[in-house]
Amino acid sequence: MFRALRIEPIWETPHGKGAFLRSLPHGARILDVGCGNNSPYYVKHNRPDLYYIGLDVGDYNQNNASIAAADEYHISTSSEFHGNIQRFNSSVDAVISSHNLEHCDDYRAVLNAMAGALRPGGRMFLSFPCEASARFPHRNGCLNFFDDDTHQRLLPWLSINEDLSTLGMAVDFRARRYRPMPLALFGLLYEPISAAKKEVANNGATWALYGFESVIWARRKPPG
Repeated sequence: MFRALRIEPIWETPHGKGAFLRSLPHGARILDVGCGNNSPYYVKHNRPDLYYIGLDVGDYNQNNASIAAADEYHISTSSEFHGNIQRFNSSVDAVISSHNLEHCDDYRAVLNAMAGALRPGGRMFLSFPCEASARFPHRNGCLNFFDDDTHQRLLPWLSINEDLSTLGMAVDFRARRYRPMPLALFGLLYEPISAAKKEVANNGATWALYGFESVIWARRKPPG
């Protein structure tokens, strides 16, 4: 939907999606909720040992090779989205929700279903636009929350954390505005170009500079 500046190199960050994938045990069963942008290919290319289940409401920015990389690939209506996640009750080792919740009709129902899909000890990766992004500059590639007209609502940081606790999740890492270095410094270097072209850098550097993403790593506590 959006264009972005083609800037290299692309760096992995210590608490980004790639780092989360690398931290999972061999052969883990993973549910990717909102799996667009060729996420199946990205996951299986980096961790071919993982059993990958993708779920989305459409083939958003998804090529055939990426769809074929998934062990399971499911398309749902938006109204049945959280119900289809519930089908995986207590059956997966990890859940990824990367810029998904802000698109959901009922983000709380989706968050509840994702927590319920985890086995005890299972882990969750969440990323979503921070509340402050409503005041960021407008750019192609999305820097201001309202740059993407498919965003439903800003997610309240405190409520998300409270909901996770209520759902029996323990937080291992959280950043209200994730600003990993040196990616943020790279974003600072390219900010004049980004501002002039009104486009974010494709490697996440502009997001890192502004702290566009909220990021949470959590795990489902054992019962009792």
